Amino acid sequence: MNRQLRTSNRLSSVQFLRGIGPKRAVALEGIGIRTVNDLLFYFPRGYLDRSTIVPISQLSRSVSAGEPVTVIGEVYRREARRSKRSNRVIFFLTLRDETGFAQCVWFEGIKYYKDAFEQGETIAVSAVPTLDRLGRPQFVHPEFDRLRGSPEEEEPDWGKMINTGAIIPKYSSTSELGAVGLDSRGFRRIIRTALRHHLDEVTEILPPSVLKRQQLSGLSDALRAVHFPADREELQSARRRLKFDELFFLQLMLGYRRRKEKEPTGGISFSVESPLARKLVDSLPFSLTQAQKRVIKEIASDMRASTPMNRLLQGDVGSGKTIVALTAMLVAVDNGYQGAFMAPTEVLAEQHFRTITSFIQNLPVTVRLLIGGQKKKLREEILEDVRAGRANIVVGTHALLEGTVEFATLGLAVIDEQHRFGVLQRATLRSKGLNPDVLVMTATPIPRTLAMSVYGDLDVSVIDEMPAHRKPVRTAVRLEHQKEKVFDFLRQEVHHGRQAYVVFPLIEESEKIDLKAATKEFEHLKNDIFPRFRLGLLHGRLKSEQKDEVMQKFKAAEIQILAATTVIEVGIDVPNATVMVIENAERFGLSQLHQLRGRVGRGADQSYCILIADYAWFDHRKKGRDADFEREKRQAKVRLETMVETTDGFRIAEIDLQLRGPGEMFGTRQSGLPEFKIADLLEDEELMKKARKEAFEIVGTDPELRLPEHAAVKAHFQARYRNQWELSVVG
Repeated sequence: MNRQLRTSNRLSSVQFLRGIGPKRAVALEGIGIRTVNDLLFYFPRGYLDRSTIVPISQLSRSVSAGEPVTVIGEVYRREARRSKRSNRVIFFLTLRDETGFAQCVWFEGIKYYKDAFEQGETIAVSAVPTLDRLGRPQFVHPEFDRLRGSPEEEEPDWGKMINTGAIIPKYSSTSELGAVGLDSRGFRRIIRTALRHHLDEVTEILPPSVLKRQQLSGLSDALRAVHFPADREELQSARRRLKFDELFFLQLMLGYRRRKEKEPTGGISFSVESPLARKLVDSLPFSLTQAQKRVIKEIASDMRASTPMNRLLQGDVGSGKTIVALTAMLVAVDNGYQGAFMAPTEVLAEQHFRTITSFIQNLPVTVRLLIGGQKKKLREEILEDVRAGRANIVVGTHALLEGTVEFATLGLAVIDEQHRFGVLQRATLRSKGLNPDVLVMTATPIPRTLAMSVYGDLDVSVIDEMPAHRKPVRTAVRLEHQKEKVFDFLRQEVHHGRQAYVVFPLIEESEKIDLKAATKEFEHLKNDIFPRFRLGLLHGRLKSEQKDEVMQKFKAAEIQILAATTVIEVGIDVPNATVMVIENAERFGLSQLHQLRGRVGRGADQSYCILIADYAWFDHRKKGRDADFEREKRQAKVRLETMVETTDGFRIAEIDLQLRGPGEMFGTRQSGLPEFKIADLLEDEELMKKARKEAFEIVGTDPELRLPEHAAVKAHFQARYRNQWELSVVG
């Protein structure tokens, strides 16, 4: 975090810290470190426990334990010699203490180590001890610290132990930083210097009352201990304090955002006794679940209030969010207002348009579809209907955000798959009306802790119940060489009157290449694999009329097998489709696989999702980056195993969060939220609750931060979070 230090401009620049200078300052700027303050808040990525110091005579016992230890001794002998077996030069360093002798060995960097040590100087070395060929304990490539410059000095300088004899921090580095000596070892040195000379300049930013209630250590103590802890307990205390800071200021921002949402700003107070909504519910061929009924009541309560609704609706794939949103829009229509329904893709917008139209076909409600690929005459006609208020409900994509779109009386904005839209896009849609109610929806279940951080300013509703007739989709992983058996199974299902999807992955970065590959694969399926069946192809490059034609044919069972790219990820609803085959499933993200699986299992029949994996694909792409691709391969296997083990969207979301992190999953940059350096959204739920309580208490009792004990909070909040605050307010 970018704390404020009481220091001169010259000293605040990291360049002027002892041991840095211009070259290192340039390299540090590449990772966002410009000031001493930035350096102090460059937290370790992990730790090595080298706190066990043993006499040399006990090293043999430490070998079997397999854990790092530290010995302190005097340099007795230095020798570089060529190995007869390998013909390589090896550097040997012999240490002695009062109990015996120990040998250290280096196979690399011989030129440096030959001149690195002086006869008689005292050093500490740390590593996991091993045995040499003769069974004697030795250290291979140990870390070391010089503790005494020469034999004449009285005592070792224990304060110099920053690489050994303690819990040692590990810092992330880059090739650019390494080139100027700022590897993990180099970072330890400059951060130790920064702590020695500037730690007393750090200003405490939390009120004393909060520190006392939450039993938090002071900021200066936490900064020292997070870098160089005396023991595990001190490290844990320091990390807890620094995590609390990040969570507290995030929740403070969300508290202000919620306060602003609740301000009396002339929102619409709807009458929620809606004849249209009642007729819709009565006409449905199924009964609403108890979860749907509960959520409808929560939304109705918000719409009745005079402050604008700002609610998040979570519901797993197939849980029935669309019908809930439609009842809310009909309430708005009954009150003389318009409803807008924004979806991230044209395919999804078209599907919602068809679904909504079918639900209200017997109601006096006009629904229009506004997307990018429409002909000019039709588009102008739709825009005029929206402007004049003749369009009661407008379903669309980003096209709804264009300046030419003017609503007569926008009362409710519904945003589907909202994490695909940025803050400014959501704000633009809201600006189309005068403080309209906003309902944002997601079929990507959000772990509770993440919901508290990303959507902490929203009221949250959850549809946690699936329709009664739904059966869990059976999921299996099959390898590439088993594909023919998969196609045999698919043939059986289609012979019994069912329908199926076959989904192709994104092959290349280029849409044209991807389209060509998908088209080629489709022709292979159509002509060689399923020549007796009726196949269709759906992809993002088709024109709107073509997409609509393909989907209507599939819905009418004129197409038995629909081959598609990921455009069908959300929104397609064909109850007779019981098989989802996903080719090269190892290339898909976990939430994407879960969404695709949600396209089947929408009827009463048993449905199946078959994930065809080709792990050799990773091996073909390695190109010298073995570690990266091995990690990607492991993660791919975890994703597919998770799909087989559970259909619980919340469990899947938690694993996805562990694999990908919150920024990538939910667009923290888009939401205007800061990224955490030390807090962990999965691990720190309890601390998040405590930080939220303290932050919301301050927003409620001292919103202007005028009390003296809140002065430091105000200064830090304005300095660190102004940009995020301004971005979050417009959202």
